[in-house]
Amino acid sequence: MDVAPVGRTRNVAASFVVLMIFWIMLDGSLAPDVLIVGAVASALVVLLHRDGLQFLTEARFTPQAAAAAIGYVVFFLKELVKSNLHIAAVVLDPSLPVHPGIVKVRTRLRSRTARLLLANSITLTPGTLTVEIEGEWLWIHWVTMEAADPEEATRQIVSGFEGYLEAIYG
Repeated sequence: MDVAPVGRTRNVAASFVVLMIFWIMLDGSLAPDVLIVGAVASALVVLLHRDGLQFLTEARFTPQAAAAAIGYVVFFLKELVKSNLHIAAVVLDPSLPVHPGIVKVRTRLRSRTARLLLANSITLTPGTLTVEIEGEWLWIHWVTMEAADPEEATRQIVSGFEGYLEAIYG
């Protein structure tokens, strides 16, 4: 028995279900016409991307991954609030204690999608901006650079996100 078609069918089905859920969340209606249009749109996207949507096909669909996804969102929101408050304090300080710099950090994530999510999460957090990704290395512009050492910068910027992304993407 060939396992590849089963895995592909599962990926197609998972992609369709996630797209439909996203469609319903965007529209906020369960009216039959909305569901039909959503099903057609979701089917078209799935057909155009037969190999699956990478962010879905690389993800693990386990209870641990689901818990990690929830933890990731909570962690990200906490970091978002902390960094907003930190940058607000920097801006409001009369001496404007800005020490910008670019730091090189290493990630242990192997999944390209996980690395992309990590880079985007860093960029969405005020005070940091992912400038480049090259393999396991990310170059981050840090408004208030607190560490130039790659290991310490990795610990401060990256390590909190990685555990959750590893559980989701491996």
